[in-house]
Amino acid sequence: MGEDLLELPGFWAAYLMWLSQTEEYDPIPEWFEVDGADADAACEALGSEDRWPVFRIPFAEGHTALVVGCNNPDDPETEYLVTHPEWARQGHLATVSGHQAGPGLSWRELRHIARTPDLDAPGVHAEYARLLLLLPALGDRDLPDDAACVVGRALEEAAVPAAMAQDLAEALLADHPLWEPAEWTFPAGTPLSGGQEPFPGILHCDGYMSPRCGTHIAQGITYEQSSRLALALGTWPG
Repeated sequence: MGEDLLELPGFWAAYLMWLSQTEEYDPIPEWFEVDGADADAACEALGSEDRWPVFRIPFAEGHTALVVGCNNPDDPETEYLVTHPEWARQGHLATVSGHQAGPGLSWRELRHIARTPDLDAPGVHAEYARLLLLLPALGDRDLPDDAACVVGRALEEAAVPAAMAQDLAEALLADHPLWEPAEWTFPAGTPLSGGQEPFPGILHCDGYMSPRCGTHIAQGITYEQSSRLALALGTWPG
């Protein structure tokens, strides 16, 4: 597991600096109130070939989002997955690498997962850490007006100075380095529009690089399992 790495002083700098780089901003560790040595140490721990870190983010209905550092020496990547004990295989949300796939989460889903921890399951339970861990998988064309404020508050809880948190949040939500923001909609024919779509309430992503460009997140799950996943993602009323 990798949850202990969250205690490293430079963790959030190491984890998020690349995502906050825009044409206007060239991020440095000091933005996160850490020095370069701390950020370098955290980068080394996150990228260790001897230990692939896994961050577990348990949420409703027995589901767990996973952030997995796949530290292959020639092709490192970070996988964003979702799993459930009843599923035969994991669901794929996004991949951050040279062969990227994303986006993997809408803002609505990201926010809901962050706010609905399963406190009986092992993993990361703090809302701010859950949101920031999954933030690189986000890609949503229709962010609400308060999105930067929400991310800014999460950064403050991660010890980013208040004077810097809002600008940093806006940079993190600016142009994603790996994919374009997408539109998230319910597929035509779901019960929401009177049809018989077998995967109700699972949002469809129009990003051509996204694993979510279909209605399936995990292959082989049943109608009932898909309904529970949609409920857990906050997109289906049950």
